[in-house]
Amino acid sequence: MNQNSVNLQSGVNRSILMLAVPSIVTNITTPLLALMDVTIAGHMGAPVYIAAIAVGGSMFNMLYWLFGFLRMGSSGLTAQAFGRGDSVAVTTVLRQALFVAVVVGCVMILLQGPVCALILRFMDTDVATSAMASEYFRILIWGAPPYLATFALSGWFLGMQNSRVTMWVSILINVTNIAVSLTLVYVAHMGIAGIATGTLTAQWIGFIVLFILACRRFDHPAVAWREILSVAQLRRFFKVNTDIFLRTVCLVAVTMWFTRMGAVQGDRMLAVNALLMQFFTLFSYFMDGFAFAGEALTGRFVGAADRVMLHRFVVALLKWGGAVALMFGLAYVLFGDLLLGLLSSDEGIVAIAHDYLWWSATVPFVGFLAFTWDGVFIGATATRWMLLSMAVATVAFFVIEAFAFPLLGNHGLWLAFVCYLLIRGIILSIAYRHIKLD
Repeated sequence: MNQNSVNLQSGVNRSILMLAVPSIVTNITTPLLALMDVTIAGHMGAPVYIAAIAVGGSMFNMLYWLFGFLRMGSSGLTAQAFGRGDSVAVTTVLRQALFVAVVVGCVMILLQGPVCALILRFMDTDVATSAMASEYFRILIWGAPPYLATFALSGWFLGMQNSRVTMWVSILINVTNIAVSLTLVYVAHMGIAGIATGTLTAQWIGFIVLFILACRRFDHPAVAWREILSVAQLRRFFKVNTDIFLRTVCLVAVTMWFTRMGAVQGDRMLAVNALLMQFFTLFSYFMDGFAFAGEALTGRFVGAADRVMLHRFVVALLKWGGAVALMFGLAYVLFGDLLLGLLSSDEGIVAIAHDYLWWSATVPFVGFLAFTWDGVFIGATATRWMLLSMAVATVAFFVIEAFAFPLLGNHGLWLAFVCYLLIRGIILSIAYRHIKLD
């Protein structure tokens, strides 16, 4: 490799890291909203508290993940507009995403009663867990508008090649959550309500700060709202994001079924799976730091029609993804028991979770391809392949679970989940060779 190639590759790696490192910090702190809730619940004296937070968290995951296109679609469309130098399109994408986020959030609040009852009926938990999860849900649902709007703003900032703003705001959100939640639980003795109120407060503060920064730090051209909200414009916005939405439906189905199959085994196994899924959450959000860099830079190169740089970037991104997987896999093997002890003081649950710890260590190795390719395909807005890979993997998950769970119990459930991640990565690796990204 000559010196020019070395310098060019170094430039590609620097570009990746400049976006990935702040995104990694953001994505390490982002799950702390859920991780802090689980940790506080884990030290409240009974498994039912962890189970309630696990069910409540899954309820919001199902609702919010359905609208993950507000972030993913915004980042890809914004990055491509940025690469073309189209400031009008950049502003249009942001305002459309915010409009949809606020409307959907308000609808969630209005329908909170039947939605909560429907999800709890599906989860099939016991009376005590359902009561606490319902209390958690009915408080935190008031954070739906700001939480969804934060999705849109985060994707927009990423598309603008700026992941530092969301990093600092994410840190602010989590510091607020920790301070308020601990105060309400251990000083005001509010229990589950205190945990939910602390998270709600943090969500609103994060949105307000991020919105102000988006308004003040960029010169937005004048674009009439009647143009942004025209039928033609909204049709285009939803057409681009339909595949992402349907893909997310599959993801939510797998996640909710995984939680449900833990619940039918009792509170203790539900709590065990909740703890172990925090390992997956930490890896996924860390891995998403590089996937987010993939969204921003892929979209930029696609918008600029620069295929040479796009290929160099994709190769480098896959190498970084493999390195992250190796780091996390080894860390879970070496320090998994220590992390379990930090997450819960219930020795019985920790002992059971230890028997399943090796599944958590397997996840990074089989899952890194899926996360890495997701970033590339989102940036290129090649979302049909993402939907196809997710659909096939989802069918495989349910088929494997149907056969393995009766034979292997909870191990069969984890086997199905690992296969689901692996299949997604394999299909997207093949798909990259057969599609044009510009």
